[in-house]
Amino acid sequence: AVNNGSGTYVAWCWKAGGTAVSNTEGTITSQVSANTEAGFSIVTYTGNGTAGATIGHGLGAIPQVVIVKRRSGTEDWMVGIGPILGSGEEGHYVKLNTTASKATGNGPFNSTNPSSSLVTLGSDVATNQNTDTYITYCWTEIPGYSKFGKYTGNGNDNGPFINLGFRPAWIMFKLADGGADDWPIYDIKRDPINVCDHRLFANTDTAEGAVGQEHFDILSNGIKFRKQKNPFNNSGKVYIYMAFAEQPGTTPFATFPNAR
Repeated sequence: AVNNGSGTYVAWCWKAGGTAVSNTEGTITSQVSANTEAGFSIVTYTGNGTAGATIGHGLGAIPQVVIVKRRSGTEDWMVGIGPILGSGEEGHYVKLNTTASKATGNGPFNSTNPSSSLVTLGSDVATNQNTDTYITYCWTEIPGYSKFGKYTGNGNDNGPFINLGFRPAWIMFKLADGGADDWPIYDIKRDPINVCDHRLFANTDTAEGAVGQEHFDILSNGIKFRKQKNPFNNSGKVYIYMAFAEQPGTTPFATFPNAR
């Protein structure tokens, strides 16, 4: 899986804040390693089985994406995306290990979006079973470095343009509304020139594929789709994305026009 003598591999790494510290802001004490400059924290906690329980995430800003995984037993990877989807979709989530579209309910996130200090949990075994242990990854948007959002596909080879405000180094998509499909991931190490097409899927164990299909261009300030494909550009379908910069701006609103 990581070091076969004849295999080729890719790894994507986020730097948190070093040794975890106790966070008592929530009703459950969490252990948090937070990098507020990069908008990323790693949180561990023990569930209490109570709907409406909260854990501190340490970012000081609302996370747009929260991924929770049960450590002490088998369970899906719950991805909270309510802040991306907007008003009326609080607590909505998708599963990183499946193709299913968005879902809601009082289960994983108690139909509640995160706040600037807390993640709210339901009583679902995937996020808050009593005495079970969990790990959580939280990202908040940093202008010029990261962006999380949604868009609607047009089903056309002249596809949508997503203005990120920076040149992305890594991007992942998910069909959130209008059907079920995979989680395609792209990066500039496997696609050093346009058009990008070397995709991997977060939810499968399949090898890299779809080379030669011209999915999208990476631009100095975002991406432009060049293909009609269900995982990222089907007509009228709503998609979410996570994107991170290759070269962050020196200030939150000064990015570099580094086209390729």
